[in-house]
Amino acid sequence: MKTEILERAKDYIIKEKDADFRQEVEKLLAEGSEAAEKELADRFYQNLEFGTGGLRGVIGGGYNRMNSLVVKSATQGLASYLIKAVPKKAAAGELKAVIAYDSRRYSYEFAEAAALIFAGNGIKTWLFSGMRPTPELSFAIRHLGCDTGIVVTASHNPPQYNGYKAYWNDGSQVIPPHDVGIIDEVNNVKDIKEISRKEALEKGLLVIIDKEIDEPYHAMIKSKLFRPELIKEKAGDVKIVFTPLHGTGAMHVEKVLGDLGLKVITVPEQREGDGNFPTVAFPNPEEAAALEMAIKLGAKEKADVVMATDPDADRFGIAVPDKNGGFALVSGNQMGVLLADYIFYSLKELGKLPPNAAMINSIVTTGMQKRVAEYYGGECVECLTGFKWIADVMRKWENGEAGGKSFVFGTEESYGYNIETEVRDKDGVSAAALTAEMTIYWRSKGKSLLDRLDDLYVICGYWQEMGISKYFQGPEGPSIMNGIMEEYRKNPPKTLGGIEIAKVRDIKNGADGLPPSDVLQFFLTDGTVVSARPSGTEPKIKFYASCRAEVGSGGLDGAKAEAARKLDAIKKDIRAVIGD
Repeated sequence: MKTEILERAKDYIIKEKDADFRQEVEKLLAEGSEAAEKELADRFYQNLEFGTGGLRGVIGGGYNRMNSLVVKSATQGLASYLIKAVPKKAAAGELKAVIAYDSRRYSYEFAEAAALIFAGNGIKTWLFSGMRPTPELSFAIRHLGCDTGIVVTASHNPPQYNGYKAYWNDGSQVIPPHDVGIIDEVNNVKDIKEISRKEALEKGLLVIIDKEIDEPYHAMIKSKLFRPELIKEKAGDVKIVFTPLHGTGAMHVEKVLGDLGLKVITVPEQREGDGNFPTVAFPNPEEAAALEMAIKLGAKEKADVVMATDPDADRFGIAVPDKNGGFALVSGNQMGVLLADYIFYSLKELGKLPPNAAMINSIVTTGMQKRVAEYYGGECVECLTGFKWIADVMRKWENGEAGGKSFVFGTEESYGYNIETEVRDKDGVSAAALTAEMTIYWRSKGKSLLDRLDDLYVICGYWQEMGISKYFQGPEGPSIMNGIMEEYRKNPPKTLGGIEIAKVRDIKNGADGLPPSDVLQFFLTDGTVVSARPSGTEPKIKFYASCRAEVGSGGLDGAKAEAARKLDAIKKDIRAVIGD
């Protein structure tokens, strides 16, 4: 075994106070097998990176794992940065933080550990009494006037993962310059300041919360609905099947929709929080397999819509009855189109559409949303991938920058939607409430959500999207992904899927007003856009393609066939490069 790995493992054992994590490493050291050495190398060849969004990794003992020591060290770095960034409040003892956590393994333990680090640094911290979703954490930061916040979650990752997201005082995840400053502090932590739970409570540095945030959060969501009277009138005619996928969503979705008089049937096997996610391989509403149990129950109950949220209830997905007697999954891009249309349509019909109304979406989201916004006289502004960048545009508009537009909706293709300014992240709970209303409204007009989508295809052209992801695990993973991106930069293809590339946009050093990001985009002559980017939260490279076809003499079926043919050809070219 390499001396450096051995020394790092011994150092970790000395510092880790959690017996379970410490014993994992002690057992591997004692075993001494080739497999044990390989496992130790993976756990200690690097520190788990505190990235621009926070931490995320496999749960376990070691510096390259999610455990109590790594969480404490990261939180100390965040606390140190906060004290330097807001010195007057720090000197006056007025710094405040709030922490939430989801259903994953060790989420509570990590949340409490972080709270006691904040308390040890003199930062008053509110900690939720039980698991709560990410959007409520964002809401709580703004509602309580906090300077920072943490939610302990690995979002939609597999069960072996956990992590946490760091937030700033506006309720959004940290962006430059704060992200870089926090990372520097985390990387230079020498001493960790913490106090006991008893001491933190006695000094008023730890406050346990629940309904004092839950109730205003619920009220805020209900206040964003356009037609509460219609919901009240028609609620009994609509049946909803819902799954929180063993996460945080049931409490809020059941409560908000129930208050509206809607009948919500929650999948019983998936209702309770369980970090092992026993009924799904990936607790992600983007994955068709994750909705299988909900769709089966939806068919049995003859549901009008099947809804799902991921473990921290920021992502939201649906399936709806189709004309063949089954259920059709609605993609994140399609859901964003439907919500954008309903929001602009409703604001216009009710005479509330501001003259400078605008929505925000990410650069890898369907171009159809721009067409929808323009159809109603609004705008669609693009930003980098990640809801923190949508929140950044919202903040600039509120400050009168970037044209000072009126925010009406924010969305990205990965099943994220935001319809309110009180939350600065994607919100699966408010998306569920608005989708319920939207379902009722179009039903009152004799249409299903799929019917309305077809209407929009006729207006805006048919759009189809495709995503490809390839995982690169282990120490060599990052270098392989970097190699793929650099090869594209040095030798960009002339065509993709047989279609000529008209323009290449490299955002590595920033472009078109966008901040620097490791993203390459290929704009094809037919209007198709293909994007490539390494994931910021997982060891994988992601490709996105958005293709448009006119609804001409061949009708909608002809347009769908044309788009599918183009995307199949593009997919073959991409897979030839990534070796899949």
